[in-house]
Amino acid sequence: MIIIYTDGAAKGNPGPGGYGTVMIATVKGQPYRKELAEGYRKTTNNRMELLAVIKGLQALKQPGTEVKVYSDSKYVVEAVEKGWIWNWQKQGFKKKANVDLWQTFIPLYKKHKVKFQWVKGHAGIPENERCDQLAVAAAESGDLKVDVGYENQTPIS
Repeated sequence: MIIIYTDGAAKGNPGPGGYGTVMIATVKGQPYRKELAEGYRKTTNNRMELLAVIKGLQALKQPGTEVKVYSDSKYVVEAVEKGWIWNWQKQGFKKKANVDLWQTFIPLYKKHKVKFQWVKGHAGIPENERCDQLAVAAAESGDLKVDVGYENQTPIS
């Protein structure tokens, strides 16, 4: 079982943003920890929340891995746990935001055994707080990437 904590941040929404991901596992009695973070020059909070999950899932090496994702994003957690993304997918994501990220997420989700758990943000949960620190630091760094999916998207009508 791998535990993944995630968080996203955006200053201005849209504005500079970043994600933070903390991955924790115990293999043969040895604890492992990996932290991931990147910043983007113009993005949204929801995109960064979802990207944090995607980056964690992309870092997994073995298909079929059991994963528990802790996120303070109701947008992400409810979309998956309540099955909304499957309806969105059937409808071609018509009038939905972040289509590029959801289309990246779905095969990763199907590749593993993923369960989500919503956690209250800024509630003193150490790993969630660490993800927030990583996301904010990434958003404030001088090394901001282009969120091509956001900057090149067609406005939802």
